[in-house]
Amino acid sequence: MFENKYIQQRIEKADKLRALGINPYANDCKRNTTVSKYLNVNSDVFQLENKRDEKRTYIVAGRIKFFRLMGKASFLKIEDESGLLQIYVSRDNLPEGFYNDIFKKTIEVGDIIEVEGYPFVTNKGELSLHVHGLRILTKGISPLPEKYHGLADKELRYRQRYLDLIMNPEVKKTFHTRSKVVSLTRRFFEDKGFLEVETPMMHPIAGGANARPFITHHNALGIDRYLRIAPELYLKRLIVGGFEAVFEINRCFRNEGMDATHNPEFTSIEFYWAYKTYKDLIVLTKEYFEYLFEHLDLPSTLPYGDFEIDFKNFTEIPLITSLIEIGGVPADVVEDKQKIIDYLKAAHIKVNEKMNLGQLQGELFDEYVEEKLINPTFITEYPIDISPLARRNDEKHHIADRFELFIAGKEIANAFSELNDPLDQLKRFEDQMASKESGGDDEAHEMDEDFVNALSYGMAPTAGQGIGIDRLVMMLTNQHSIRDVLLFPAMKPIKHEIDLHKEDTED
Repeated sequence: MFENKYIQQRIEKADKLRALGINPYANDCKRNTTVSKYLNVNSDVFQLENKRDEKRTYIVAGRIKFFRLMGKASFLKIEDESGLLQIYVSRDNLPEGFYNDIFKKTIEVGDIIEVEGYPFVTNKGELSLHVHGLRILTKGISPLPEKYHGLADKELRYRQRYLDLIMNPEVKKTFHTRSKVVSLTRRFFEDKGFLEVETPMMHPIAGGANARPFITHHNALGIDRYLRIAPELYLKRLIVGGFEAVFEINRCFRNEGMDATHNPEFTSIEFYWAYKTYKDLIVLTKEYFEYLFEHLDLPSTLPYGDFEIDFKNFTEIPLITSLIEIGGVPADVVEDKQKIIDYLKAAHIKVNEKMNLGQLQGELFDEYVEEKLINPTFITEYPIDISPLARRNDEKHHIADRFELFIAGKEIANAFSELNDPLDQLKRFEDQMASKESGGDDEAHEMDEDFVNALSYGMAPTAGQGIGIDRLVMMLTNQHSIRDVLLFPAMKPIKHEIDLHKEDTED
């Protein structure tokens, strides 16, 4: 694995350190400050007459990112999670022989070191650390990429995220933002009186959404299980049980294609609120965004590629109206199944003629409207045919009390007043199964008799919603691939991984 000659040279240096009685993988770091704290605390050194204070002593640790070796002295830059610090290492300030025999011969870019010294300002005006003590903490045996400014190969960045984080410090900012979004989301819903819960990740039925599941096998029970595609049906069981406001920040898994906005595993929050409607969730969603922007200290207008997204400009429009006014689909087409089929065919768009009217209207929306929704837009009045778990509107029985929120042409949230009529839910499941068997929808919802049984005991009128955390972070950080907001995205296997898999299956 480590046959490369440059790696071999570094291994030899690690062996040399051991021969000298120095552990190249020490575990007793004495660091007493971080780079950012050091720079902040010592900013007053610029005001001192000689621009140094030898009475102050600090111990800092970090990875060497730059190394300029000179005769009797060297300048290095070390980096920890908080920032980059220049250090000055002089032969005369270290134990005799250390600079020439150890420092110059065994320490290099990529190593993690601990340094002790005092603050001073260089002739070029940079606050630095004048070192009088140095030791290695971790010897890096694989050399870092040559380009100091970063690692450009995106494929390598995703596969070796650790290397990406080392070479591209700005990437850390994206994941700091992601962490804050998750934390703030939890706090927002807790402050609203919601209870955080945990539900199973292995389900006996692939339910809660229309999607292809991943299948695993439970050896002890001798049965297959499905990795959850959504926690919805379990969370609604809790509403039946008497909880009135619950949420789960969850990992879900869908065995589908991968693209800029889809990863086989993803993070979302789902929440359910008794005695509320989907209209209440529109209000709550706006409050949620205001809360995030306030606590993330973000301006209300953010760039996203070529667009400017105004997060104060939320609008609502029914789906059928959007097809006509935004999508440009003729009004006489949108309510006629055969005309929709003909319209899509005329545009050379592949269409499944076994789909029902509601499904075809959904196809029109995907083709002609979705990507045009830049500012936050609530699309309402979805066809009941594509809303198997949503409540039927009291006046328009073919319409669901539902909305989806779109930003920058991407779905961010899905919500509806929940269906709590057990007989209607049973019929919807049966219709879904019939559609699946006829070939109209191979991702149709499976029958879940236990959930129907739960509804038979009575579920309070409830509104529920899911928000995609990954896509939300994409919007907030101006990232255009979901892989850029996932620390370890799914990747196609490379040759040695395929070979290992073959060996395992053969065994």
